Amino acid sequence: MIAAVASVTALALFVGACGTGGLGARDEGPAHASAVAGAGAVASPSPSPNDPDKYRKVDAVQLLKQDPAVSATVKRELKPCSGNEYPVDISYGDLTGSPVDDVVINVLTCADAVGIGSYVYRDDSGTFKNVFRTEESPVYAEIDQGRLSVTRQYYEKGDPISSPSGEIVTPYSWKAGRFTPGKSVRNEYSKSAGQVPTPVPDS
Repeated sequence: MIAAVASVTALALFVGACGTGGLGARDEGPAHASAVAGAGAVASPSPSPNDPDKYRKVDAVQLLKQDPAVSATVKRELKPCSGNEYPVDISYGDLTGSPVDDVVINVLTCADAVGIGSYVYRDDSGTFKNVFRTEESPVYAEIDQGRLSVTRQYYEKGDPISSPSGEIVTPYSWKAGRFTPGKSVRNEYSKSAGQVPTPVPDS
């Protein structure tokens, strides 16, 4: 009898634990830059069993190459890093209230994965149309709790390309058929973290 009660209690605790997962830092999209994978990380987006028509996979490379809004500079960088692997990150999610998931695409450099362009495409009668674009490198866009979040790193005088001074994160909301920027947050990076102290020579 005691063993049976213990088994039922353990099962109840297991089911309760499975139902308490968090959203983490973002709703959809790949972790990038300083994002850390963990218990709150979200797996690659897949069609919802309750709404299978909302998700529609796109050929991001072809979409970018055929888009006149994408600059010639970004298109020149849009080439495989190795084999058929292109330096693009893709996220699917609801940003504009469209019946079909919107698509967020980030184009990166092959050498150091620096974001050189971020774009959002919205379904319009079966065709994905560009509704947002920024090519102020280094830049990276994500879907964060139903809003578009754009991170732009900045450099101060003397900063090496590998060590920006910080970042400016701007949220965007979809209003009246366009993305409207909200209040930005400025994050300054530590200059000492990760550095090895220079040894002092013996006197």
